[in-house]
Amino acid sequence: MSFYILKNELITIKVESKGAELRSLKDNYSGKEYMWCGDAAFWGRVSPILFPVVGAYKDKECRYMGKTYSLPQHGFARDMEFALKEKTEDTIWFSLKDDETTRENYPFKFVLEIGYKIADREVSVMWRVKNINDGDMYFSIGGHPAFTAPKREKEKTTCYIGLKGLDSVKVRKLDGGLASDEIMKLILEDGLLAVSEELFADDALIIENGQTGEVSLLDEDKNTYLTVNFDAPLFGLWTPPGKNAPFICIEPWYGRCDSVHFTGNLEEREWGNILKAGECFESSYSIQI
Repeated sequence: MSFYILKNELITIKVESKGAELRSLKDNYSGKEYMWCGDAAFWGRVSPILFPVVGAYKDKECRYMGKTYSLPQHGFARDMEFALKEKTEDTIWFSLKDDETTRENYPFKFVLEIGYKIADREVSVMWRVKNINDGDMYFSIGGHPAFTAPKREKEKTTCYIGLKGLDSVKVRKLDGGLASDEIMKLILEDGLLAVSEELFADDALIIENGQTGEVSLLDEDKNTYLTVNFDAPLFGLWTPPGKNAPFICIEPWYGRCDSVHFTGNLEEREWGNILKAGECFESSYSIQI
């Protein structure tokens, strides 16, 4: 396990080789840290990569070509050691390849590459998934970055989540960690959701169908604190329910947990992705402070 630093005049980031995880994003002038610290009393991770599944399989199992495979929630990549692929002044790439252990639980050969690039006050998080099988490959991938919440260190303070271009948002609710049939409509005030314990009482909020591609955190005075931009078709918002946790996750996803009703095979999962032999999936999201 190693740590790597990228720095320009305005910001500094630190990335850990285990999980290729972004662990720190600091303003060079103020010294302010924007990433969650990973305190296990609330949540022991910072910005894990979710691969090859986002969320959970129903009953922690999936079926493919007549065999049953088991994966933990959010897959295995976040707990594996990535190799350093290349590093320049402003960019770093890590690589993970399948092995006998991964193929016991996920029946495909793959190369997963995770990259970070800094420019001014922005970090781009880049993903590449390469199918090195002779046939089709099915996968999901997502981010789970946790950001220190603005002015939420004390119990009674609040902050806001901004959803660009929306005056309401449709949210799919979770049921025991799986996607329920229940869709609730939240009305926004000036495009904002006020963060409260009640907002996340039923766990993460799942926002599907590309309703927006820009989500911001704002302080109690409604000043923008941080913005995440993405092209992902769905995303999650999360903070641990009932803990008054001082962080909020904004999670771009290409994939989602199974439905409570799902009984199909791996290739039939909702929001899953397919790569033909030799193809490469590429995407990214950015964090601006």
